[in-house]
Amino acid sequence: ETGAGIVHTYLDETGDIDKAIPIIENAKTRRVSVCNALDCLIINNKRLGDLIHITEPLAKKEVVIYADKKAFETLDGHYPAKLLNEAQAEHFGTEFLSMKMAIKTVDTLEEALQHIAQNSSKHSEAIISEDELNIETFLNRVDAAAVYVNTSTAFTDGAQFGLGAEIGISTQKLHARGPMGLQELTSYKWIVKGNGQIRQS
Repeated sequence: ETGAGIVHTYLDETGDIDKAIPIIENAKTRRVSVCNALDCLIINNKRLGDLIHITEPLAKKEVVIYADKKAFETLDGHYPAKLLNEAQAEHFGTEFLSMKMAIKTVDTLEEALQHIAQNSSKHSEAIISEDELNIETFLNRVDAAAVYVNTSTAFTDGAQFGLGAEIGISTQKLHARGPMGLQELTSYKWIVKGNGQIRQS
């Protein structure tokens, strides 16, 4: 598959809320019709108390949210009712390409990784965390073309990666044709570590 993006950002129990709020807003709303836009926020249940603050900038931009049971109960009465919906299974495997997103709650990093593995298109995935073990586990386990730490998935772009004009994004690992040597059997996994950076318009 080329270019399709079902993109997740996981906020773990240690993630810095001052980084998380602008990162999530930027990843979702900078350009909603592109393949690196956030489709699903995964949030550790220990951080549900922060969800109202995280979604405040999204409400101002009228982002429609499809929330699982715990997230819905947390946001109900705090997020505009016309923009808040209970998530169905299909919302977690959707590339929205619009001002819509899903929210999934989890108890552990392992649960977040399993959710990503089941629903990702292997395009761009991110973690917001201050825990080095969680970060390294996420980087090593997530199967995606670009994996981010504490920064917005909006940076997945050929020009941003110093490759010049982008002609497309491949989420496949093998695309060679004809005789192949070692170089044709290797693949890239871009790892981007940040400290709260967002991509400007």
